[in-house]
Amino acid sequence: MKPVPHATSLRRAPVQRRSAERLTRILDACADLLDEVGYDALSTRAVAQRAGVPIGSVYRFFGNKKEMADALAQRNLERYAERVTERLKDARRGDWRAAMDAVLDEYLAMKRTAPGFSLVDFGNQIPVGTRAEPNHRVADRLTDLLAGYLGREPDEELRRTFLIAVETADTLVHLAFRMDPEGDERVIEETRELLRAYLARALD
Repeated sequence: MKPVPHATSLRRAPVQRRSAERLTRILDACADLLDEVGYDALSTRAVAQRAGVPIGSVYRFFGNKKEMADALAQRNLERYAERVTERLKDARRGDWRAAMDAVLDEYLAMKRTAPGFSLVDFGNQIPVGTRAEPNHRVADRLTDLLAGYLGREPDEELRRTFLIAVETADTLVHLAFRMDPEGDERVIEETRELLRAYLARALD
């Protein structure tokens, strides 16, 4: 079953499989409509119609479209973490360069292919309610995910290192996609080199 958002983003967490599958359809529809009509024109009624569910099913999980977008952002983060984990299954433990490539490459892949990601990604494109700043959320998730792989403690120093890397990559990747809809490769490679130089100092 596909991952569902953390329960705190929902009015009611799905318990039964049927309910979880309905939530997945709602978020899939939300993502597709974000690409088609944008956030301003997005409506809960249109999402319900696209998902093939009663409007009451949408409101069972979400009070408004902001909460729905936040849940989509949280699902994106979970799927991103799963992709990074899968990439590192066969990597040599402690190899921060392989970890960095996985983190950047999977972000770029989702930027290019995941529905709705260009508007929502992990939450920083749209104000979607009370939550930790999205780049802090991403840095915390990566710290928890990669600390053991790197043989490090998930302490504040490592969190700060990842936060700086995430903030840097986020800014430059957005620049790359402003320059080219598929991401300007020269900017992406410069981003990769900059991250390698910074992380070599911080993690070697």
